[in-house]
Amino acid sequence: MTHATAQALPVSYPPFTMIARSRQGVPRVEVDQVAELVGLTDKEMAPILNMSERNMHRLKDEDRLARDSSERLLLLTNLLRHALDVFDGDAETVASWLRTPIRELAQQAPIQLLDTTTGFGLVDDVLGRIEHGIVG
Repeated sequence: MTHATAQALPVSYPPFTMIARSRQGVPRVEVDQVAELVGLTDKEMAPILNMSERNMHRLKDEDRLARDSSERLLLLTNLLRHALDVFDGDAETVASWLRTPIRELAQQAPIQLLDTTTGFGLVDDVLGRIEHGIVG
């Protein structure tokens, strides 16, 4: 697994930037760049983006994702940025945390909830509690 650092990601996308980038569509190549940050597989990325693996693989690097998938990728980018900040830039720790069931998430792994926008919010809330030392 690669050792990404917090510098590998842009500063979190502000809301209006997310809206604009979602509307124009994010290039497919960014899916792989974001996935590489913490070693997410195509099988893990597809449900996060609300796509099948097959459809994801059909897209060329320069093709743009649909609005919904683009927004989800940007939400994931912000979430990973937050997670890397919370875990001091340690990509392996973030990857492990994403795949570990957590009591605050009804014994589900954070990655299991990232197939919905509500799930993104719940996972980000848990990161905020960890960041501020508030444990379950």
